[in-house]
Amino acid sequence: MRCLGVLSVLLCGVPAFEAAAHTATPGLSIPPGYQLVWSDEFETDGAPDSDKWSYDTFWNAKGWWNKEQQYYTDARPKNARVKDGNLIIEAHYEPVPKSEFPDTGGQEFTSARLYTRKKASWLYGYMEIRAKLPCGNGLWPAIWTMPEGDHDWPDDGEIDIMEYYGHQPTSFHATVHTLDRNHVNGRSVGSVHKTPTACGGFHTHSLHWTEDSITMSVDGTEYHRVMREGDDPAVWPFTRAHHLILNVAIRNWAGGDNGIDLDAFPARMEVDYVRIYQKPDAS
Repeated sequence: MRCLGVLSVLLCGVPAFEAAAHTATPGLSIPPGYQLVWSDEFETDGAPDSDKWSYDTFWNAKGWWNKEQQYYTDARPKNARVKDGNLIIEAHYEPVPKSEFPDTGGQEFTSARLYTRKKASWLYGYMEIRAKLPCGNGLWPAIWTMPEGDHDWPDDGEIDIMEYYGHQPTSFHATVHTLDRNHVNGRSVGSVHKTPTACGGFHTHSLHWTEDSITMSVDGTEYHRVMREGDDPAVWPFTRAHHLILNVAIRNWAGGDNGIDLDAFPARMEVDYVRIYQKPDAS
């Protein structure tokens, strides 16, 4: 969810440290020759691992892009915590008083946006995230990546591994954004995967990013692929490392008084695990 009113989710790239072996979810396929280079199994209750995750709060005062209505908190257990083997990102309908949150932009919802920026990023690889999403109009959980370091949108690209819109309760969305193809110029290209348990059930979302293609799947079923068409950065900017972002945003996509279902709060996204695989020679 970077940029002015865009859906979001991107890939990553960089560290290649040793990690304990894990098995993939049954039915999914790790590409041949790939090895686990980074993971979080969320096995320790309490705060998310600060060696792996940070909190993005940069635009709270100004207000976030895409007409989002949430305030992202920093290390607040009510909005982000690990419990019973899952990372929980939980959105609440509550006033955001300046006495407690000096950088508030007047929001009435709190949530959290976690990312691996400056802690871990990856160039190419296979990413797998198992998560359960909340149901309700106005909810906008996402799993995505953005380029590491300074970058411009959409020039430097964005990969939305999964976005879910509460007013479309049976759909997952996958999108890739570039300078040439994005929602602002009306050339955004994405795909939809439908399942009756898009919210309320655990599903495994994956991204396979190579030098020549970007592919997104759900539970082992591919539903969006973009092929490299050349070296023009406007068409293929995906040549630098990306970091991972997990968040629950709030937006009145449907419009009107019922665009946000207040009875859906507290609304939590639960993440069972995040696993990143690369070829041994990957950057």
